[in-house]
Amino acid sequence: MALNVNSQLTLLHDILDEQTADSNGQVSEYQQIKRLVQKMTANNSITDEQLLQLLPEIYNYGRQGEIAQNSPEHITTNRQNIENWLHAIQNSNLE
Repeated sequence: MALNVNSQLTLLHDILDEQTADSNGQVSEYQQIKRLVQKMTANNSITDEQLLQLLPEIYNYGRQGEIAQNSPEHITTNRQNIENWLHAIQNSNLE
């Protein structure tokens, strides 16, 4: 069953939120982040301009996290970006 865009955004938000709370991320989570961004981008399902501009950053975070030697450090380094992304996802998901 395919997830609709709101479900995809909710899942993306939950993964990012959990990573910042735990200061840890699994390779599979980073891969899931990349897949979610790819699907939303490919389907042109995002209409929120701010989020559209942030999706490449989120994808890049997933790509870098996938190969990071130190996941907690990767998350800490990106904490401010992640908080901005969470805020943007939350705002776009309410529409």
